[in-house]
Amino acid sequence: MSNAPVYYALAQAQFNPVAAMSKYVDQIQDRLRREGYPLFEPQQVTHLVVPGPGQAQQAAPQIAHMVSWLITRSDRTAGFILAPSAITYHTTQYDTHKGFIPELLRGLAAVHEVAALDHVSRLGLRYLDAVLPRAGESVEQYLVGGLHGIEFNATQRYSLTESVFATDTSPLVQTGTLVTRVHRMNEPLGFPPDMQPNGLMVNPKFDVKEPRAHAVIDTDHFVEGRMPIDLDNLDKQALSLHATIKSVFRATTTDHARDAWA
Repeated sequence: MSNAPVYYALAQAQFNPVAAMSKYVDQIQDRLRREGYPLFEPQQVTHLVVPGPGQAQQAAPQIAHMVSWLITRSDRTAGFILAPSAITYHTTQYDTHKGFIPELLRGLAAVHEVAALDHVSRLGLRYLDAVLPRAGESVEQYLVGGLHGIEFNATQRYSLTESVFATDTSPLVQTGTLVTRVHRMNEPLGFPPDMQPNGLMVNPKFDVKEPRAHAVIDTDHFVEGRMPIDLDNLDKQALSLHATIKSVFRATTTDHARDAWA
């Protein structure tokens, strides 16, 4: 699509935890720096850990700190987020999966070369598509009928439709999980709380700061299981995930929408 609606995309591989990742990060960063990702920013995220129902009742919530590292292109259009048990490739300038999936595998290969990983435990792709109707059009013209929501004689502020599917995938894990959400609102175009483009610049054509009627299609497809560090098979697994995402995108959007984005 020459006018594709993807405004943020990420691909992630979770692997066996590497407690000493901070010892390896300099070598990983140096390899990725030489492959076009020169910016480097450590970051620390603080979150509250609440004891679960099986833990002692007197246990108090604890403050936990998680360290990760941003390894980014100089123009801040794409980069990696490295953590002790995962590497994520993300971009705000998505073109096609042919240039997207190989970059995740490039990052995974850099980590494996330095840290000698044992396996990948989770592999996933997630896309955010912006439905921004043209002048004189409505969001309804872009989404299939089942996503139009409830008709009610009041001003709608927000709506969310979510569906979860078990999918057939291959070659490493046979069953995947597909989550597709459609958010509708009259606000500036933003990002879900759990999916922020840390370190990246928003594509100017999606930098919508004024409130306007729009929808966001949030598609997440992943597999979980013990997957060997075999880049060829991991590539095939990721391509299988993408094929299903492409199919559900067609099931979510109308012919009018795809013509507008063609």
